[in-house]
Amino acid sequence: MNELSKLTPPRGGGVKEKKRVGRGQASGLGKTAGRGGKGQKARTGNMNFIGFEGGQMPIQRRVPKRGFTNPFRVEYAIVNVGDLERIDPKEPVSLESLLAAGALKDSRGGLKILGDGDLTKAVTVRANKVSGQAREKIEKAGGKIELVVAEPRKTPQQRKAEEKAAAAKEKAAKAPGLR
Repeated sequence: MNELSKLTPPRGGGVKEKKRVGRGQASGLGKTAGRGGKGQKARTGNMNFIGFEGGQMPIQRRVPKRGFTNPFRVEYAIVNVGDLERIDPKEPVSLESLLAAGALKDSRGGLKILGDGDLTKAVTVRANKVSGQAREKIEKAGGKIELVVAEPRKTPQQRKAEEKAAAAKEKAAKAPGLR
C-alpha cells in the first residue's frame, strides 16, 4: 500500500519547478516578468479570470437564465427491500433504527423503500414512502407497512405569521383588563 512518505513522481518527469519571475535579465523572465510590454494585461490587477471578455458583457451574463429550483423539494433517504433482509425482524424498521444501525448516513427528508432485491423475513416497516413493488414484496413475505406522514416545511412567511400571532396572543394575555 502507498504511504505519503514513500510517494515519488512518475518516471520521465512530474516535478515542475515554480517559475521565478522578475529575477534579473539573465533569468529570461526579468524586467517585464514574462508579461511583455505595456497594456492592460501587463498591469497588476489584470482581469484574467475565467469568463472575462475584455470588458464586454460575459456570455454567462448575456444568456437568459431558465428553470426553477424548488426550495421545498423533499429528498428521501432510499433503502431497497433487499437491504431489509440483513436487519433483525424483531424490531420495526424505521429511519431512526437504520441510522442507528449505520445503514444510512443521514436522514434527509424521510425514508423511502424501493423494490430492488428479495425479502424472506416478515418485517414491520415505518417509512414516509413505499414503492408499489416494495409494498408487494414486504406484504408477500408477511410484513407490515406503516406510513409516517412528515410535517410539511414552512415558508419564511408562514413562520413569521405564526410568530406574530404568538406575540399578539402573549401580549393579550399580559394585559387582560385593557379591552
